[in-house]
Amino acid sequence: MTAAKPAQNHCAMDHTGFIKTLAPETRAALNQPSNAAGLRHLALHLGLIALAGTAIALRIPLWWLLLPVQGVLLVFLFTLEHECTHNTPFKSRWLNTLAGHASGLVLLLPFTWFRYFHLAHHKFTNDPARDPELAHPPIQSRTQWLRHISGLPYWAAQIRLIFRLARGADSAPYLPSGAKPRMQAEALIMLALYTLTLASLIFTPLLFWVWILPALIGQPALRLYLLAEHGDCPQVANMLLNTRTTFTTRIMRFLAWNMPYHAEHHTLPQVPFYQLPRLHRLMRNHLGTTANGYGEFTRAYLARLKP
Repeated sequence: MTAAKPAQNHCAMDHTGFIKTLAPETRAALNQPSNAAGLRHLALHLGLIALAGTAIALRIPLWWLLLPVQGVLLVFLFTLEHECTHNTPFKSRWLNTLAGHASGLVLLLPFTWFRYFHLAHHKFTNDPARDPELAHPPIQSRTQWLRHISGLPYWAAQIRLIFRLARGADSAPYLPSGAKPRMQAEALIMLALYTLTLASLIFTPLLFWVWILPALIGQPALRLYLLAEHGDCPQVANMLLNTRTTFTTRIMRFLAWNMPYHAEHHTLPQVPFYQLPRLHRLMRNHLGTTANGYGEFTRAYLARLKP
């Protein structure tokens, strides 16, 4: 069942005001990352991927029903990579870096580039002139929405991005020039590994069935999830309004590494994923933009679109 929406106070307090209410010792406790908590969560997430992938590879009865399950498990590694840009899932920085690069390889999302992109998004959240997530024209019709959630524009954009980075040709304003050699090296390594993957398909279709096809099938679920984070939120500086917390199930919170607590994350992005439920309990009565589940959000979003 979807968790009940708490009473709202129409956001009488902004996010900076809320932060000031927290005692220093509370903030210090909230900000503590944990290798143990991160590795437990990662082991379960990867274990489910391995279990579904093995069942697909062995062609157990009705194995094809597991393709979308595997796909959703794979594409939601995005939420792990996202957390790794903040160095919060694990206490050890090298674990965050390793997990970020590995997740990015699965998703065609170069980790070094994504870190700068995402930190710019945090700095300019929902600012139409400066938030890089708003660089594309807004979705205004149901046809555009369907195209967006298909995931096809995402895959096409990521392929173009990787080739640009490999040429050293990406020059967005949020990318420091000193990082270009690292971004170029990462893109070249990714292209080499993808070439090997395609070559392996000549000998065995295994990676097609356990990675490529499931990721294509699962991407729409991630697109729908991501739309709820800031879609149709007010374009203001207050993180309690410009970011949406979505009340959902434990399974969904697990899958998304607690990122449905998204206003909480934007208010204090240095708080690791496993502490976000605690932060939510402290600030739930100050949240200004929420949804009672992804179904409610999607219905409201579609209602304002043109046919």
